[in-house]
Amino acid sequence: MNPEHSFSQLKLELPPAPKPLGVYKPCLLVDERWLYVSGHGTVQSDGSLIKGRIGADLTMEEGKLAARQVGLAILATIKENLGTLNRVKRVVKVLGMVNCTADFERHPYIINGCSELFAAVWGEDNGIGVRSAVGMGSLPDNIPVEIEALFELV
Repeated sequence: MNPEHSFSQLKLELPPAPKPLGVYKPCLLVDERWLYVSGHGTVQSDGSLIKGRIGADLTMEEGKLAARQVGLAILATIKENLGTLNRVKRVVKVLGMVNCTADFERHPYIINGCSELFAAVWGEDNGIGVRSAVGMGSLPDNIPVEIEALFELV
C-alpha cells in the first residue's frame, strides 16, 4: 500500500503543519523507528482553528469532522518532518481528547474521525492501532479535539 497515493485519492487538503504554542516539539523521531507526535489541534487549511465544545457549541458530527481535521494536521506534521507519509509503516497508538459537556458519552465516536482517516491512508491493518478516547473539561483555545499519536516507521 502506498500511503501518499491513498491520501491523494481522498482529495483532502492538508493544513499547514502547526507550530508549537508552548515548550515542546511537534514530533520526535526515536531510533529512526518510532515517531511520537505531540497533541495536535483543529488547524484548518487557512491556519484558523475549529473551536467549541461538543454537546454545547458543536454536534457529534461536527466533532467527528473536527477530529478528522486534527488527523490532517498530524499528517501535515509527518510530511513536514519526514518528507512523505510512505515512511510510516503503521499507526501504533492514538490518544484522543474531546472537549465536551459533562453529560457527553460518545468520545470514541468523535475520535473515529481521525481513526477513519488513518485507516483510509494506511489501510485497516496498518492504519488502526490501539486507542484511547477521553472527555476533557476544556482544551487549549477551546478547540473541540486534541490528538496525539505514535507511529512505527519503515
